Amino acid sequence: MLGTVVNSVAIIIGSLLGLFFSRSFPDNYKEIIMSGVGLSVVLIGIKSAVSSDSLMVVIFSVIIGAVIGEGLKIEKRLERLGAFLEEKVARKSSDTSSFARGFVTASLVFCVGSMAIVGSLESGLTGNHQTLFAKSILDGVISIIFASAMGVGVMFSSAAVFLYQGLITVTAGLMKNLLVPETVTQMTSVGGLLIMAIGLNMLKVTAIRVGNLLPGVFLPIIYYMGLLVVG
Repeated sequence: MLGTVVNSVAIIIGSLLGLFFSRSFPDNYKEIIMSGVGLSVVLIGIKSAVSSDSLMVVIFSVIIGAVIGEGLKIEKRLERLGAFLEEKVARKSSDTSSFARGFVTASLVFCVGSMAIVGSLESGLTGNHQTLFAKSILDGVISIIFASAMGVGVMFSSAAVFLYQGLITVTAGLMKNLLVPETVTQMTSVGGLLIMAIGLNMLKVTAIRVGNLLPGVFLPIIYYMGLLVVG
């Protein structure tokens, strides 16, 4: 869990720095910075999305995951959580939607990437935290930019990162036989597509409910289990 703890702390520190520097950023600078970040997020998503050659597994994982996520209303639950945190800890803020947007956007960006998945698996399976340490540096820098543009909600995404990556780390040992390289690559590819969607949302090109697509990241494991049963 060390890697996940360091990652969460890095996001908190980066967010605090972003909130401090945001006072000197005019709104037009914040807007163009977010556009640049959005384009960068799309690029990161593309690189991860093309990592797998099993296109049908990736496509069906996204589609079936969307059905599951829509039924569970994951995106709406994340937004409600953001609104709840706003009510409890940021009552002086005049823009609840901004708090929730920062929380949801940052949580998704930090959680669905390949480094979050692979790093958490490495941490749980081998005790190697190097990937998560590297991710901590990246997330810390990104959180500075996010917090300066979207506010204090970004800082609370550290809790989502802790729970998400911590759960993967803890359960990695139980799923060791299922986490073959091909399955991990497929999970990374699905995560890449979701990151692309986040970037497009940030650029206001689309309004995809990315949170409802999250179950798709883990469906390649189910597919591999099915192959084992059939085989």
